[in-house]
Amino acid sequence: MAATASAQVPPPGGVLAISPREVERWLGPLPVEALHGIGPRQAEVLRDYGIHCVGLLTAVPPATVHRLLGGRAGRIAADRAQGIDPRPVVPRTLPQTALLRCRFDRHVLDGATVRAALLELVVRLGLQLRRRDQVARALTLTLTFAGNTRWEKTRRLVEPSAHDDDLRTLAYQLMDAAGLQRGRLIGLSLRGEDLVGADQAAEQISLDDTREARLVAETAIDRVRDKFGAGVIGPAAVFRRAS
Repeated sequence: MAATASAQVPPPGGVLAISPREVERWLGPLPVEALHGIGPRQAEVLRDYGIHCVGLLTAVPPATVHRLLGGRAGRIAADRAQGIDPRPVVPRTLPQTALLRCRFDRHVLDGATVRAALLELVVRLGLQLRRRDQVARALTLTLTFAGNTRWEKTRRLVEPSAHDDDLRTLAYQLMDAAGLQRGRLIGLSLRGEDLVGADQAAEQISLDDTREARLVAETAIDRVRDKFGAGVIGPAAVFRRAS
């Protein structure tokens, strides 16, 4: 179930929770090829016999499925169609870095365009980290110029964070450190470094009302993105660049 459900989560990610009592209702309408472990050839065999969705597969006697797909493959398919899989779920360790890239269609000299592109990477990185319940301890900015020459610099955050404000402040400092004048940029990347779980980072009590208001707004914005998509709301500079 975990493997089948994970393939149905739309990008850029998220969580799909299915309770035990919802298994049959959720699996039933899925095409047979969506069931974890069913390959293209097996799906073709099942479809030739009119079994085009998981719900129909569960209605077929297991002995028939065994005959169509072979003994072991048939047993596995019949069991998984009912949400039965004795293997334990082993969660993967979350990565310690997160890399986002932007490539320009042409050489860019405009500082405002570059800042807008960097801000878009900051917003995407922050959202990715918050969805993973991770925080970054450092950021690395890489600038790629015409001729494929590169400039790269890493700096640590004052406190581990996944908040847009903190990431943006450090990203802009890194950009300022590059001392761009007439460099012809063709791309840039922003990498969150030394990632740890959000529960491992101490949350400092802030007396800054403006910052607290922005954090509250960030939480509300994340809810909007979860419901309507990541691109529906964000900083004005990013939307001006997109237009």
